[in-house]
Amino acid sequence: MADHALTGILSAVGNTPLVELERVPAGFDGRLFAKLERFNPGGSIKDRPAISMLMGEIRSGRLIPGRSVVVESSSGNLAVGLAQVCRYHDIRFICVVDAKTTEQNLAILRALHAEVEVVTEPDADGEYLSVRLRRVRELVRSIPHAYWPNQYANEMNPRAHFSTMNEIVEALDGRLDYLFTATSTTGTLLGCKRYVREHGLATKVVAVDAVGSVLFEPGPPTGPPVRRLIPGHGASVRSALFEPDTADEVVHVTDLECVVGCRRLSLREALLAGGSSGATLAAFERLRPRIAPGSLCVLIFPDGGDRYLHTIYSDSWVQEHFGEVSHLWKTPDSTAAAGHGKG
Repeated sequence: MADHALTGILSAVGNTPLVELERVPAGFDGRLFAKLERFNPGGSIKDRPAISMLMGEIRSGRLIPGRSVVVESSSGNLAVGLAQVCRYHDIRFICVVDAKTTEQNLAILRALHAEVEVVTEPDADGEYLSVRLRRVRELVRSIPHAYWPNQYANEMNPRAHFSTMNEIVEALDGRLDYLFTATSTTGTLLGCKRYVREHGLATKVVAVDAVGSVLFEPGPPTGPPVRRLIPGHGASVRSALFEPDTADEVVHVTDLECVVGCRRLSLREALLAGGSSGATLAAFERLRPRIAPGSLCVLIFPDGGDRYLHTIYSDSWVQEHFGEVSHLWKTPDSTAAAGHGKG
């Protein structure tokens, strides 16, 4: 057997590629890299916290194969990561998702023998997260030996991203000027920022949030709720992990900017990226005029575009929701032209 062979699929999590983007940042006087988390075996960055939150419980005996039941709320990617860990260790997994979860994610969950509950009725603001969490609590109370990892409050969520940041910093020989990361539970953001602080780095960490999200609002949301079509970043409820001073800067990105960013990546870099990846590119373009020449910038791309083929990469879906907008990703300054929302 080759010395470099891995043992078990879970050992393949991490050490994802860091790839320099050459064609999207036309005229950028610096270097721009993408951390491609789609190359984790479950297809997203959420494999990292899935392992981080469950493996300690398994090793300690608190989670028992064949007996314990893991219950979690997820819009999709964390669910796949948890389903993978649970299936490997013969642990029953129930995932509470909602109507925004893609059909492909649902199919993957079922292929991994997860039990899926789909929340179809949103709360009064048209959001699903609070309803999903209520259902998780009901299940945990009613099912013997149930365990809720609670990605929204579990410190092992941000801790998992020390490895993400370490991989980036080592690949760039210790220098990193800007890091752009989409945020929802704030696990990735918090983990990366703690790494920066603990290692005394000068890196500016930029949080990429969704227009309509409550995460970085200075107070309670005002006005009618903003309907968000693309899952993966932004939140309707602040997680217990949230720390308001974590980000050095916050950029709010619209759904249309996500679409334009993704389409530009596919057109110019031959890279199929997920919605929150397109959001990070949009945020970079927003800040680009203020980024010093020669800067090294990294965008974390949480997942790939294969789970968005019927939405972001569907011409009919895009036209239905945004009209005829293809000119926005076919021109050099298209991301800026998509509209900034608020930021």
